[in-house]
Amino acid sequence: MTSDKHFRAVAIKPSISSPMLDARDIIISSDRALDENAPAVVIFTSGTTGAPKGAVMRRAFIFDCALEVADHYQLDQDDVVLHVLPVHHATGVGINFFPSLVSGSRIEFRSGGFDEKQMWERWKQGATDPRKRLTIFSGVPTIYMRMRRYYQNKLRKLPTDEIAKYVAGARQFRACLCGTSALPQPLNDFWKSIMQKPILQRYGATEFGAIFKMRLGDNDVPEGSVGEIASGVDVRLSEGDEGEVLVKSPHMFSKYLCDPEETARAHDPDGYFRSGDIARRDGKYYYIIGRASLDIIKSGGYKISALDVERELLSLPYVAEAMVVGVPDEEYGQRVAALISLQEGEMPTGLLRMNCGAKHVLTIDALRRDLRERLAGYKLPTLLRIADGELPKTATGKVQKKILGPRYFPADHHELPKVQKWVARSTLAKL
Repeated sequence: MTSDKHFRAVAIKPSISSPMLDARDIIISSDRALDENAPAVVIFTSGTTGAPKGAVMRRAFIFDCALEVADHYQLDQDDVVLHVLPVHHATGVGINFFPSLVSGSRIEFRSGGFDEKQMWERWKQGATDPRKRLTIFSGVPTIYMRMRRYYQNKLRKLPTDEIAKYVAGARQFRACLCGTSALPQPLNDFWKSIMQKPILQRYGATEFGAIFKMRLGDNDVPEGSVGEIASGVDVRLSEGDEGEVLVKSPHMFSKYLCDPEETARAHDPDGYFRSGDIARRDGKYYYIIGRASLDIIKSGGYKISALDVERELLSLPYVAEAMVVGVPDEEYGQRVAALISLQEGEMPTGLLRMNCGAKHVLTIDALRRDLRERLAGYKLPTLLRIADGELPKTATGKVQKKILGPRYFPADHHELPKVQKWVARSTLAKL
């Protein structure tokens, strides 16, 4: 990376003896200025749909984006931000770190891997000790899911007065944020009941920042929406009120590091960045339908949103996580395949059976029956696999469908006992 002509490596030595300067002693030279469009920092994309790419961010991104985020969430010097996300990723640095710096907020970092027990204990401290209070928390769906699971499996079994201390810890925050992927509605409902306020969701990307956001105090955001368009951003949907999200933003990256061809492919002829994500607009609110290359399943002549199916799967009390992908099929073009992990202690009785020598806690027939009132018949999964434990994710909590789809539903999936296949009765009658 340091071979690029715009960048150089700088060795920074630790120091504990640097004297503090009074602001009045700092002299700013007015005859020197830095080009705000010059490269400032490289942030690598999460690599959800392919290899991570180095997005070169301009100097203006660091300050202007931080000011916009700080203003949106009304950060100030009285805020204490609990930072648990990777600082090498756009969310960790662009939503939590830089905005806290420009607003004078205090940042508390958590070292080591995420631990839901330690997090609940830290939240409780903030509610019981004024010196350890917290005001802002930013997570991803995986974090909120693990903390809910710990609450349901451990905390709610405690005496009532002890439970109240943990609930008070959750309610101390004036804002809890969530990004990187969609927050399942049942998970959102749980936290809303605990915190007595909604989690503020957003949509964005490393290349252009957050462009759809929920606002503080807006309790009328419809279910499934990621909020309104952010200020100063130009967004088009390729087909009017629905289509690919096309973006021009003052926080836009300048290029992919050492990859001019990919930079050119990422923009349309009018200079809009092609996000690859499909969304729809209803009034002032936006809804993400899914990734064009991964989340739109073409099955039997229908176009099916994988996110719609995932949303309904996650509304079932016994489903903890869900990933829906299209699996190649000679008859339908693609089959709707669901990989799910189960919610501990929530499985209804009577769903256990043996199938092809493998024991299934949940059968595909039972799952389709439970989904039938929620989804049209052509959207129902015809392939099902139960994951052993939590679904694998990236460092930022994203499920890599491009990798996990072929891994769990390979070309020879019909030979795997762990993969259940639904067969229509009309087909069975012909056999």
